[in-house]
Amino acid sequence: MSSSSSGGFDYRPRPRRRGKSDDPRFRKEWSGPGPDKRDPETLGALLPQIVRKNGWTRKVADASVFGRWEAIVGADIASHCRPEQLENGELLVVAESTAWATQLRLFSRQIHGKLAAALGPSVVKRLKIVGPRQPTRSFGPRRVRFNGSRDTF
Repeated sequence: MSSSSSGGFDYRPRPRRRGKSDDPRFRKEWSGPGPDKRDPETLGALLPQIVRKNGWTRKVADASVFGRWEAIVGADIASHCRPEQLENGELLVVAESTAWATQLRLFSRQIHGKLAAALGPSVVKRLKIVGPRQPTRSFGPRRVRFNGSRDTF
């Protein structure tokens, strides 16, 4: 039975003609052994463009303080302190002891200079160096205000 005798549509696929656009000999651009604009790009090459396009440059600069801390300040200083928070340009650095906090306060200009050289002058505007957090002496749900010394007789 042919489609002309039944009066219906012939659903069989027709042979496809090959035109100039399908023939590789008639392409306008050739992909050679060298770099091409159609080549895939690495994520590292695209990331700065994505950050700039989405307006994340400030957030990335702020986060790089924490990620690159040891590389910026050096292994000796980084082994005795860590950056805790960066808020409105003020970087809170917590030292492992009060002695190291005092020592780091003496070197705060040099540390700030290293941060400004690595990240730019507008990322960290001020350093606040503190010692370790002291444990609280108040336990339980109820607390009594006590202004005197903690010494009992």
